[in-house]
Amino acid sequence: MRRYEIPRVAFINKLDRMGADPWKVLNQARSKLRHHNAAVQVPIGLEEEFEGLVDLVEMKAYKFEGSSGQNVTASDVPLNMEDLVTEKRRELIEVVSEVDDQLAEAFLNDEPITANQLKAAIRRATVARKFIPVYMGSAFKNKGVQPLLDGVLDYLPCPLEVYNYALDQNKSEEKVLLAGTPAEPLVALAFKLEEGRFGQLTYLRIYDGVIRKGDFIYNVNTGKKIKVPRLVRMHSNEMEDIQEAYAGQIVAVFGVDCASGDTFTDGTVKYTMTSMNVPEPVMSLAVSPISKDSGGQFSKALNRFQKEDPTFRVGLDAESGQTIISGMGELHLDIYVERIKREYKVDAKVGKPRVNFRETITQRAEFDYLHKKQSGGQGQYGRVCGYIEPLPSGSDGKFEFDNMIIGQAIPSNFIPAIEKGFKEACNSGSLIGHPVENLRIVLTDGASHQVDSSELAFKLAAIYAFRQCYTSAKPVILEPVMKVELKFPTEFQGTVTGDMNKRKGIIVGNEQEGDDTIVVCHVPLNNMFGYATAIRSATQGKGEFTMEYLEHNVVSQDVQMQLVTSYQAAKGTE
Repeated sequence: MRRYEIPRVAFINKLDRMGADPWKVLNQARSKLRHHNAAVQVPIGLEEEFEGLVDLVEMKAYKFEGSSGQNVTASDVPLNMEDLVTEKRRELIEVVSEVDDQLAEAFLNDEPITANQLKAAIRRATVARKFIPVYMGSAFKNKGVQPLLDGVLDYLPCPLEVYNYALDQNKSEEKVLLAGTPAEPLVALAFKLEEGRFGQLTYLRIYDGVIRKGDFIYNVNTGKKIKVPRLVRMHSNEMEDIQEAYAGQIVAVFGVDCASGDTFTDGTVKYTMTSMNVPEPVMSLAVSPISKDSGGQFSKALNRFQKEDPTFRVGLDAESGQTIISGMGELHLDIYVERIKREYKVDAKVGKPRVNFRETITQRAEFDYLHKKQSGGQGQYGRVCGYIEPLPSGSDGKFEFDNMIIGQAIPSNFIPAIEKGFKEACNSGSLIGHPVENLRIVLTDGASHQVDSSELAFKLAAIYAFRQCYTSAKPVILEPVMKVELKFPTEFQGTVTGDMNKRKGIIVGNEQEGDDTIVVCHVPLNNMFGYATAIRSATQGKGEFTMEYLEHNVVSQDVQMQLVTSYQAAKGTE
């Protein structure tokens, strides 16, 4: 809300529960969330004695009767509460006076403050984002809901009081202030998608202009022209067909193929609404359908979720062939896996994604291999000699092949087959079966046979030669290291940095931003699984982190032993 500069009202819920204490919550919002707030209501009774509320602006008591609190009865303030109500009203006036000059003047001159004066001051301060009025109640019992809705009308801005900016795509995303009137060209944002009975239902917020049933509208993000087949006003789960809607309204349309966050115009302007700040996904899971028959439904579900939610990504791991889903945390992904099951009736298997390790060599090793096979008819014959060595640090490529043979020991038409053989052998190292990188292969000698030599013979000779000398080149495993940026309240610094050290993280930067600490560190990806939950637990849910790939680095000897052992054990079971 701070990032998008949104005026707000707060509601303290569950006053009928055991241990309910709205004043404690109010103080926590001040200290922890730095809210400049005050209560505009006082509860009549708490916990099981919670009956209603006293409105501090109007100085009236409200009770909610009927099976679902629909009958609101107003009365005077109960006598036993007059002192508390007077004190809390004075506190409300004081807090609003701090940020509203007109009210401050009346307050300092000790003038009596009317309900209308107070209401106008609260509205000015709320719209200016300097104050947050606090409402109370029990939503489950529908107590306090009607006054809250009145508060939304009384204190939150109408569309004309808010500055909305669009980005002009013709002028390299220059900011344009929208007037918010029906006279301007149409600008509408698709902010939510829903799979309805009649296909995709798209919710639009109209910022400028008018939208009518049967109009042609343009999707600025895709460049497609679409006709509006049906326009509806939503009320909970009921729909009301309408012919047109104006700036400031929220409507829904059927049969429009688009993604969440797309902007629609009437074609005269090429504006997009500020694209929502979409953070990079931090958590990935490998998913696959349990039964082979449900693949179609499975991919349909993933496609729909990607459209609905810009923070949800789907990709295919080229190495392991797994479908990888990425999102903002473990809970985020768990919900999508659950939705695949519930909405598409597809049971999905979830696994920890395979970390993309690499292997490399640390010293030069010679090879001399003869591949010879005779089994009636044309045989196979090919001999390759040479050496492999690590590439110098800072090299551009990850694989080099040099032919240093002088003369015609191996006919030149077989050289590409040898290179292909070595490349193929590098796809899977013998330590843990991951690709081998940063090595140079030099061919110095060889031998061929006039009849039995073939491309296949030399390709196989190269593959076996590589396997033969690989272990003597002292291979090591490289693991992906991530650059992780953590942001959390300073009070949790010890716990968070201690946990990072446990995960073998190297802290490279540390700075303060207000009450928050920002730490930058380099951590192996393999140690980051489950971190979303760990940082939440360590910081009472206030910490957040972003993670991006930095480089591949050599793993320590003990980790290498562990990886090799588990790889061989897995290979043995296969």
